[in-house]
Amino acid sequence: MISTRQILGITFFNGDVDEAVSVMLRHGGLLVAPSGTCFVRLRRDQAYRRAVLAADLAIADSGLMVVVCRLLQRGKVHRISGLKYLKHLLGNLKREGGAEVFWVLPTERAQQKLFAWSHHEGFEVKIDQCHIAPHYGLEIEDRHFLTLVEQRRPAHVVIAIGAGPQEKLGYYLREKLSYRPAIHCTGAALGFITGDQVAIPDWVDRFYLGWLWRLLAQPRIFIPRLTGALELPSLIWKYGENLPPMKK
Repeated sequence: MISTRQILGITFFNGDVDEAVSVMLRHGGLLVAPSGTCFVRLRRDQAYRRAVLAADLAIADSGLMVVVCRLLQRGKVHRISGLKYLKHLLGNLKREGGAEVFWVLPTERAQQKLFAWSHHEGFEVKIDQCHIAPHYGLEIEDRHFLTLVEQRRPAHVVIAIGAGPQEKLGYYLREKLSYRPAIHCTGAALGFITGDQVAIPDWVDRFYLGWLWRLLAQPRIFIPRLTGALELPSLIWKYGENLPPMKK
C-alpha cells in the first residue's frame, strides 16, 4: 500500500521520489504532476478534470500547494517536483537499460535538444521514438499518435508538451491502448534537462523557487500564467480535500 493525501479531489502520492518511480516501473499507468497554475483548470476544463482525477499516480509538484496545506493544517504532503521525478526516472532507465521510451515533444527545437542531450548522455534517442504533438483542442483524439505507440509498444511514454494537453493526451492513450505502458506527464521538466527551457538548479527546485526562476527568465510568458495560481490558496481554504464544482 502506498501513502496518499487527498487535496481538491486529487489523490496525491505521499512518499519519496524513488518510491514514486518504482510504482510506475512496476505497474505502469498514468502519472500527472499538477503545478500551481493547473488547479484552476479543475473548474473550467472538464476533459482536464477527468484526466487528472483518473490518473494512477499524482505527484505534488506545486510547492505553493504543499505550503498552503501545511499553513491551513490541511495535512502534510511530500513535494516531488516533475523535474526531480523525471531526473530519477531517466537515471533509473539509463542504469537498467533495455526499456524503450517514446517521447512526445512540443516543437522541432525541443526534439533537436533532446537528440543533443541524449548523445551527450549516452542515452540514445532515435527519430522514430519521437512524436511532435500538434496543437490540440479542448478534447483530444490523436489516432495517428495512438497507432505509432501501438506499433512500437514502448514500456514508457514521456509526454512533455505542457500542462493541460499533456494530461488529456496521457489519459486518451491509457484508455485506448491494448497494453499498459508507464505514461509520464512531466511538462516542462524535460526541457529543463535538455536545454530547451531555462535550466533550473537543484537548489532552486529544492526550495520551491522554480516558478520564480522561470518568471525572471521569461516574464512576459510566465506572469499571465502565474496569476492563475493566486486562486489556489482560496480553493484549498474553501474545499480542502473535496473536489471543487465546475464553474457555470
